[in-house]
Amino acid sequence: MITAIIQARVGSKRFPNKIFADISGKPLIFHVINRLKKSNKIENIVVATTLNPLDNAIETWANQNKVNCFRGDEDNVLSRFYFAAKEYKAKIIVRITADDPFKDYRIIDKVISILISKNLSFAYNNNPPSFPEGLDTEVFTFNALEKAFRESTDSFEKEHVTQYFYRNPSLFLQKNISNDKNLSHLRWTIDTEKDLEMVKKIYEKLYYENNVFLTEDILRLISNHPEIATINQNVQRSSMYKNI
Repeated sequence: MITAIIQARVGSKRFPNKIFADISGKPLIFHVINRLKKSNKIENIVVATTLNPLDNAIETWANQNKVNCFRGDEDNVLSRFYFAAKEYKAKIIVRITADDPFKDYRIIDKVISILISKNLSFAYNNNPPSFPEGLDTEVFTFNALEKAFRESTDSFEKEHVTQYFYRNPSLFLQKNISNDKNLSHLRWTIDTEKDLEMVKKIYEKLYYENNVFLTEDILRLISNHPEIATINQNVQRSSMYKNI
């Protein structure tokens, strides 16, 4: 079973409750899941949230929208992924963060295909980054996840799930997939109000019901309206990339 596990919580320090932020009349979490449903490879989608009572709202939303939901440790996201994958019998896991409203299913499917065809433990497209931040894709086997869960003792690795893989390349057969053009300067994720403002502008132009716009549509839009890309250009890239 190829399973996308979406890590989600409402208690973000920088932007609380962002996964329910309204974008074109629907919450961010809806758009993330809606885009994953277009994948030709993903067979199951699970929202993995925490046991914190604040996240009851996520479980309620998932139940109302017939989305699988798992609840686990708030800080040890590695363990949350492991037990979610175990419960839903995932053999291959696609790690998704709930603050990326532009996920491109074709990129995800390509990374999945490479992991399978090359018999890898871990495949990704962000080390070094060449895609816009927010199109990050990380795919790994359950066996690799289990090994990381059992062996990692580092709090940063437990918080960020895949760091044990990056830090131990001799233990996991892995590969980075690069974009044809380096677009890593583009920020297509939501961590601040400025990010949300930029995303809303793009959705206003490109989104309509039952349609999933793709990477080239966004690139064309910001080429014609460069002011959109400048809205959040000063927001700092995730600190995770400094620790890989």
